[in-house]
Amino acid sequence: MKASKSDSYAAAGVDITAGYRAVELMKGHIARTMIPGAGGVGGFGGLFTPDIAGMKKPVLVSGTDGVGTKIKLAFLMDKHDTVGVDCVAMCVNDVICCGAKPLFFLDYIACGKNMPERIAEIVGGVAEGCVQAGCALIGGETAEHPGLMPEDEYDLAGFTVGLVDEEKIIDNSAMQPGDVILGLRSSGVHSNGFSLIRRVFDVEKRDLTAPVAELGMPLGECLLTPTRIYVKSVLSLMEKVTVKGVSHITGGGFYENIPRSIPEGLTARIERAAVPVPPVFDLIAKTGHIPERDMFNTFNMGVGMSVVVGRDEADAAVEALRAAGERPVTLGEIARGDERVVIC
Repeated sequence: MKASKSDSYAAAGVDITAGYRAVELMKGHIARTMIPGAGGVGGFGGLFTPDIAGMKKPVLVSGTDGVGTKIKLAFLMDKHDTVGVDCVAMCVNDVICCGAKPLFFLDYIACGKNMPERIAEIVGGVAEGCVQAGCALIGGETAEHPGLMPEDEYDLAGFTVGLVDEEKIIDNSAMQPGDVILGLRSSGVHSNGFSLIRRVFDVEKRDLTAPVAELGMPLGECLLTPTRIYVKSVLSLMEKVTVKGVSHITGGGFYENIPRSIPEGLTARIERAAVPVPPVFDLIAKTGHIPERDMFNTFNMGVGMSVVVGRDEADAAVEALRAAGERPVTLGEIARGDERVVIC
């Protein structure tokens, strides 16, 4: 690659040698994610050989997402090693909702100027997310877009592919009144609602490094906390009990996401007092004068994922989730009704 150099392209704003430097810097991060079946990186396509031994009918499940305007906080804090975790989380937390184990991940970084050390930081976060999810980072793309975006800005997106045996797909068909809804705690705001958050806190004019008493840390540090990845916890839970429904609580909050795993004619009755709301959400609501209904319709409110199990297996489910490192809470139960979510 040393012979690949274009002065004309560099004069137009694209330094292809910076891309090679970035790849060299990220190789160590990528190596951390290698699992059986993963091919090497550097070719035109990422290779992966799935292990389908014992599966009757393997089904591939895919998910794609980005980090959204949370990236603006990374720019303001000049901290770029965590948004990659968010990117992976937003994808793998989606595919686990139907019981699929993520196999591999690919990322896409668009930047105004390729700064190799910064790109490596971003990919380091992606690799950390892959390690947490147990999947391999088998490829990606870094595209330099001079004139399309400022030199010091970038955007990040990615996608994952998972695998599940058809007979083990979580499809809510067995859900019934009386089933228990468990909540898996979030690590904070995760990666949704940042357009509102940025307006509420006027982040571009605020000192994000100043300690905030209500949070016990600076606001910027709190908001950049990476999205929690629930893959290993849910996979472990599926081995212990029958999981009847899983929802990833992202944009749209409780009211949009919980119904996605519940059949028509049933309602999720959530006990408001059971929701473990972290201080950051109280601060957002207070500062922005945001009604509670809007908060629950925008943010995860401390619950990054909800899981529905039979009442007779609820205790076993809680025990399994605790053993997997979660601190589950009992949010409520499934009931008959046309109103998809009721918070009472």
